[in-house]
Amino acid sequence: MDRRPIVFVTEGGEHIWAIINSLTDRFGPISVVLETPYSKRELLMRRARKLGWFQVVGQLGTMVLIRVGKRFLHAGIESLAVAEKLETKPRFGQEIVAVSSANGPELIETVRKLEPALVFLASCRLLSAKTLAAIPCPVINYHSGINPKYRGMNGGYWALATGDVENFGSTTHLVDAGVDTGSVLYQSRGKPGKGDTIASYAMRQAAFSRDICIKAVEDALAGRLTPVDTGLPSQQWYHPTIWQYLWTGIRRGIW
Repeated sequence: MDRRPIVFVTEGGEHIWAIINSLTDRFGPISVVLETPYSKRELLMRRARKLGWFQVVGQLGTMVLIRVGKRFLHAGIESLAVAEKLETKPRFGQEIVAVSSANGPELIETVRKLEPALVFLASCRLLSAKTLAAIPCPVINYHSGINPKYRGMNGGYWALATGDVENFGSTTHLVDAGVDTGSVLYQSRGKPGKGDTIASYAMRQAAFSRDICIKAVEDALAGRLTPVDTGLPSQQWYHPTIWQYLWTGIRRGIW
């Protein structure tokens, strides 16, 4: 097995730290590149150019509702983490390289310096073709959704909201220049818990998806990455608009 280091690139988040800590337990210390997220203004401007302001304003309403919901549901999410033995904070001594963007020169410099066996992405910017070309090792992504059917945002929520409950799950996949379009390595499916909502689905998915992250890294270190054909259709999803979210919650009980 390759003994070179692992570089993990992310914007952070409690469910992501749960995965990082699980990988650390299996493989030893991991170098984390922590990027600054897009500003809300920049994110909305980018999305408006693609989807139009009507959709984006509706999505903003849901984003605000999710943030408020996390505050009220924090105790429930903490209970989930405790029950599943998830460590959701950086550990003492964790190596963190802070960068402004995963597509900036700092990530490439870190890769050149550490010469990692692989780069693992989760909840970070879409890497540009230029950045990917400068990384000589495999690049793997963890996605909170079943690819390619639920690419993009809120994959778990959309599976439930569309009645596709058997595809409530997560994916590890190779990374290309598209949005979650790289070849699938592993998938894990589970069920939401009582009281779960769009604010807690990602934590629930992380809880039952740690194994596929470990398996993907093991394969990369052993030089045996083997993509699979899921046979699923491909679609990119975004945040639901506030009116979609409320209607689905009232009609289907999916919050």
